[in-house]
Amino acid sequence: MAVRRMAFGVLRALNARRARRAPVPDTRTVRILLQHAYGMGGTIRTVLNLAGHLARERDVEIVSVVRTAREPFFPIPPGVRVSFLDDRTRRRGPVGWLLSRLPSMLIPRQENVYRAVSLLTDLRMVRCLRSMRTGVLISTRPGFNLITALFAPPGVITIGQEHVALDVHSPEVVRLIKRRYGRLDAFVTLTQVDLEHYRRVLRTPPGRLLRIPNAVTALSGDIAKLDEKVVVAIGRMVHAKGFDLLVKAWQPVAAAHPDWVLRLYGRGRPEAERKLRARIEEAGLSDTMLLMGSSSEIGMELAKSSIYAVSSRHEGFSMTILEAMSKGVPVVSFDCPHGPGEVIVHEHNGLLVPPRRPAALAEALCRLIEDRELRGRLGDNAVLTAADYSLDAVGARWDALLAELGDGHPGDRKRRGPV
Repeated sequence: MAVRRMAFGVLRALNARRARRAPVPDTRTVRILLQHAYGMGGTIRTVLNLAGHLARERDVEIVSVVRTAREPFFPIPPGVRVSFLDDRTRRRGPVGWLLSRLPSMLIPRQENVYRAVSLLTDLRMVRCLRSMRTGVLISTRPGFNLITALFAPPGVITIGQEHVALDVHSPEVVRLIKRRYGRLDAFVTLTQVDLEHYRRVLRTPPGRLLRIPNAVTALSGDIAKLDEKVVVAIGRMVHAKGFDLLVKAWQPVAAAHPDWVLRLYGRGRPEAERKLRARIEEAGLSDTMLLMGSSSEIGMELAKSSIYAVSSRHEGFSMTILEAMSKGVPVVSFDCPHGPGEVIVHEHNGLLVPPRRPAALAEALCRLIEDRELRGRLGDNAVLTAADYSLDAVGARWDALLAELGDGHPGDRKRRGPV
């Protein structure tokens, strides 16, 4: 503890010295701290969308904490640079190898990213942050938000993002969130419900606390005709996505409509894929519930479907719901915390059913399968809903936030809250 207090004392002294010399905030330079820019997932896709919008008028760099693939899964938008703190596609020197084998000291053990980082990434993140003099830094998950709040120097505008929800974090992570998020210049949630949760919990709020949803970009493929006997589900094979519940829901649907198929796009750890495949086989669904792997042309796949199914136990803000809606595909979803209920209006652009109730999900799927007119009406309204989340509409809200944060001098923005 004595060493910790001494280290924080030194950090405060360095920040005080920097604050006296800090330049006027520069919102023309934006860096985004992301776990894995070349990976596959909703957060990565939405961050790339945001980076592409900001790069229209700004210098934008994505700082990827790790790199485990040689090529990006999603295309990098024009004008966006990507740098890597820990490039695991290359051989490390002996010191780097040793540091990479030691656990992180800055990311809480209870944070999901903990297993993907190390002492090496700690040191390189801190070095990266301390090297900044001005500009905007957007961090994209709790562990990175906590590091940004602690180590970003005066003169750098700091914005934290929440891509899941406050109530899915462990008590240990929430304790640190309460302690440090007040040091951020702004914090952005994806849903209104989560925004209210943060307002109640944060002892010292950031300079700006607001909701900005993710944007949906134009996908390849036409608007779905809704005549194909295909239901689609998309997501990583993790517990939160509830694909085990989807297997249970699909059993009665397949029995009632054996000519329909459910195509599941996404991947997971090999063990997770094996378990899901075994569940499907045990349920006798191997011919109608198909694991399709990942696809970089998900718009084309949605265009060939008639229903989109969401079986998640919880969602931050499901981009795939909006992507399905943009193709005119009606969505059937558990009304789980918190995202689906903020996008889906029951009986208007989709159907919401009680969370974790496979029987209710099955009933709603059968209803849409059996009612072509209802599918069409919900699909038409879904297209209109998706238009409200266009990149131009959402990007304008980010532009307004950056303009507001850039109006003040760094000396006017005090780092609040204890370390």
